Amino acid sequence: MTSGPLPGVPAGATPLRLRGRTFGDGHPVVVAVVNRTPDSFYAPARHGAGTVDAAVDRAVEEGADVLDIGGVRAGRGPAVDEAEEIARVVPVVERVRTRHPDLLVSVDTWRSGVARAAADAGADLLNDTWAGHDPALVEVAAERGLGVVCSHTGGAAPRSDPLRVTYPAPAGTDPLDGVVADVVATLTAAAARAVALGVDPASVLVDATLDFGKTTWHSLHLLRRTPQVVAIGHPVLVAVSRKDVVGETLGLPPEERLEGTLAATAVAAWLGARVFRAHDVAATRRAVDMVAAIRAERAPAVALRGLL
Repeated sequence: MTSGPLPGVPAGATPLRLRGRTFGDGHPVVVAVVNRTPDSFYAPARHGAGTVDAAVDRAVEEGADVLDIGGVRAGRGPAVDEAEEIARVVPVVERVRTRHPDLLVSVDTWRSGVARAAADAGADLLNDTWAGHDPALVEVAAERGLGVVCSHTGGAAPRSDPLRVTYPAPAGTDPLDGVVADVVATLTAAAARAVALGVDPASVLVDATLDFGKTTWHSLHLLRRTPQVVAIGHPVLVAVSRKDVVGETLGLPPEERLEGTLAATAVAAWLGARVFRAHDVAATRRAVDMVAAIRAERAPAVALRGLL
């Protein structure tokens, strides 16, 4: 029952557009994680050939807008070459396209060869979590009319863990503001390159990429500085689900990090983030929809109390 921006409510990001569909205020975008990796850090997200279809069906039932399929663990582990990654990911993209034609599909990869194979199979979004390590990946997005996620890793190589990483802060600022400045500069440049190549600006997502090339202090600071990432002017993706920033903050293993994840997600949503990558789709869907209602961007499903 309100209209226009509310005092004290941070501005939201620009709308997200993928495959001709636009998600604006009132529809936070939930991205379901489905990993085709036997060694994902969160065991319930590991899906082999026998369980992946059920995982996809469940994500759809629980309200996912996008499915993010990964074929290589983000952290250290056994080597997975490009051919194996394609073998893990592309058949899932093809099956999703057949079984859930309206579901948007993202592929989590840093390799342009995998990106091209995924595009051929019907992917809509390339989630490059390693910050343009393969600069040709964004060219695939532009050539095929796909969306792309621009990320920040502080220059870290794929599948590496941070060690005593530092970001010099601008003079006279909070010592942790160095990571914010680096993230904003990196994402602004990466997004500009994607747009210059021909990617739709509303299909370019920016992700501060918590944990990657960062300490827990860095990731917490970036969450509270979400409005500065929003100000870049592209849809903001937040991928905090069950990550170490939650585990180290609360002293919990991955299987006990849901509440912390939802708290961080709600804060990011309040501060203007648009897209949320999640292992727990139903819980995340409810959390971000509630925040959207508090932000006066989404009406309650039912509003009868005190009226009857």
